[in-house]
Amino acid sequence: MQKNQAQVLGDKDIYEIAPDIKKYSLLDAGFVEGRNDHFKLQRPISGTSPYDARFLLKISVSEGFSHLRMSITDKSGLHNINIYKAKDTKSEIDDYKFMMNFLEEKNILIKK
Repeated sequence: MQKNQAQVLGDKDIYEIAPDIKKYSLLDAGFVEGRNDHFKLQRPISGTSPYDARFLLKISVSEGFSHLRMSITDKSGLHNINIYKAKDTKSEIDDYKFMMNFLEEKNILIKK
């Protein structure tokens, strides 16, 4: 897999940074700019309420838009989780797919 591509644990879809991505597109989609022009997005994944989320989606785009990292973690953010193998996660998988479709519509990511 190339540096500008990533996938979460258990997902068959691979995502790539869109070639015409702009800094302001990332900011409009909820990414936060950190040090060295790195952009990070952290969203709760919950089928019912974002206040009761069991998982977090974390996406990081490096400076120059050359590196992409994605993961789904537990709510502490420390342990990678495969939501496709966890129990009773259909609503969380739907929520994850909804967020990824949103990022595709905003021309931030492309599904390979």
